[in-house]
Amino acid sequence: MSSPTAKLLIATHNPGKIKEFSTCMEQTPFDLLSLSDAGVDLDVEEHGWTYAENASLKATTYAEVSGFPTLADDSGLEVDALDGEPGIRSARYAGEDATDSDRVAFLLGKLNDTSHTHWTARFRCVIALARPRGAVELFSGQCDGLIVNRPRGTMGFGYDPIFKIPELGMTMAELELDEKNRVSHRGRAVQSMVAALRDRNWRL
Repeated sequence: MSSPTAKLLIATHNPGKIKEFSTCMEQTPFDLLSLSDAGVDLDVEEHGWTYAENASLKATTYAEVSGFPTLADDSGLEVDALDGEPGIRSARYAGEDATDSDRVAFLLGKLNDTSHTHWTARFRCVIALARPRGAVELFSGQCDGLIVNRPRGTMGFGYDPIFKIPELGMTMAELELDEKNRVSHRGRAVQSMVAALRDRNWRL
């Protein structure tokens, strides 16, 4: 069984993701480390064709480099009016150096050229949990919603300000973190992973 101080590396440079993972996993018996905590200064190129491939690539690479069990995710926004774009290219959709605001504006600009009045979409996430020189486990989550035509809310990151969850009547960026983690694609993937780890007494 893992001890209360078992270390688990969160393989992302995104502070928003680190905050979400830390909140989702605060009741687990793991000491969560960021890449900077582990002294890892490495960028892994995401050249996979699927979320699972990219998440696995990051998790296995950082696990080997750090020597710690490692959690990594890949996620994306899929908009039906854009035939599933931006998908796995969500972070690079508006260019490598684009800001979150740039990505939102670029996406809305492309949607303005469509005839749809209701822009259905979904966020998808796959989490990979890798051990150094060990197996990789995958956990997935999805959140369905609609794209709104102007940003709303100041919380969250990425495309959160234009992704509305119909049953809540709010965008992801209008949700408090606890509520977001309950319904979001990443939150649901973490919930699946935590349930699996709990079932085996937190063995990594």
